[in-house]
Amino acid sequence: MDHFLYRNGILHAEDVSLPEIAAAVGTPFYVYSTATLERHFRLFQEALSPLDHLVCFAVKSNGNIAVLKTLARLGAGMDVVSIGEYLRAKAAGVPGDRIVFSGVGKTREEMRMALEGGIRQFNVESEPELRALSEVAKSLGATAPITIRVNPDVDARTHEKIATGKKENKFGIPIERAREVYAEAACLPGIEVVGIDVHIGSQLTELEPFEQAYLKVAELTAVLRADGHEIRRLDLGGGLGIPYTRSNEAPPLPLDYGALIKRTVGHLGCEVEIEPGRLISGNAGLLVASVIYLKHGEGRDFLILDAAMNDLVRPSMYGAHHDIVPVIEPAPGVDQQPYDIVGPVCETGDTFARARPLPPVGEGDLVAFRSAGAYGAAMASEYNARPLIPEVLVHGQQFAVIRERPTYDEMINRDRLPAWL
Repeated sequence: MDHFLYRNGILHAEDVSLPEIAAAVGTPFYVYSTATLERHFRLFQEALSPLDHLVCFAVKSNGNIAVLKTLARLGAGMDVVSIGEYLRAKAAGVPGDRIVFSGVGKTREEMRMALEGGIRQFNVESEPELRALSEVAKSLGATAPITIRVNPDVDARTHEKIATGKKENKFGIPIERAREVYAEAACLPGIEVVGIDVHIGSQLTELEPFEQAYLKVAELTAVLRADGHEIRRLDLGGGLGIPYTRSNEAPPLPLDYGALIKRTVGHLGCEVEIEPGRLISGNAGLLVASVIYLKHGEGRDFLILDAAMNDLVRPSMYGAHHDIVPVIEPAPGVDQQPYDIVGPVCETGDTFARARPLPPVGEGDLVAFRSAGAYGAAMASEYNARPLIPEVLVHGQQFAVIRERPTYDEMINRDRLPAWL
């Protein structure tokens, strides 16, 4: 469920019409719904109750500080994969003891900054990282709380570019080697083992892969405790998918996911952490664009938008589907026709959809990409010297620009000419 609905024939974000926002900020732009963000976060809170738990929002899905602060005010933790994301979380008012640092390539400088600024735990992904963290913590006279990310070799049945739990993926250590790596961790100075971490991928649309992974984690917990390790925290990752289409095939609900967690690891007496991103922010955002031209091609019609692959790269990168709808509601029963929906970037890959049925639309009309709140603005670039587009947050009848569109001068003035030019 989201809070983007037609009212009197016009698509609204909560109580604000999209044409009103477009008139104020221009197109294209991203718009997020506070009510949807809050609702989706609370669904996870309710799903894990009464377990001792922390829901850590995956900052990589949407790192806007206003979005992070919206969730932080509800008690969310944050899962970060870089020191930049860590600093964004801190800027949003998230205390260090609610920030989990994941990622395969943490540098010593990132480790130092997180230890000095406060951190809940590091999710360690390799033995070299473990040793580097020990050296940094020892040099600071600090103790680094850690989980070790185990790779359970479970097929998440998702897109190959967002699967992370198979043995050929770069993430974590093989679960078969966990005992020896935990034994080394227990002997290293500056390291405190607090639990186990696992994450098998993103946009999962069924629960069975989670169940396979979590049962393996439950078995490992018993083994490690028998070895003398205090396993008091289980980081179970994120990855629960969202519906990108309005079909009847909806992914599992957070309530069902929570029941699975309770069934597989709830008896272990551990604090549970989860790291959802997409399910919280995905359906909480739209990308709104204008039609520049309707171009009649050979055997097809093109809708050329002012949004492009640099604004929303998911269709080009993953072949991802986003529902695209007119902002002005079409009349009931109006005939639809197929369009290739494309942007102005000089790449054939700048294509959002092929032969997508839509009601008749024309130059200047507004269209909205649904389910664009996750990995949309976060993955945007300035390719073709196109400015990053504004982000807008709606709260009831109010809206505010939470990231402005840079001017061309601001973009150009970031470059520096060397003395010899």
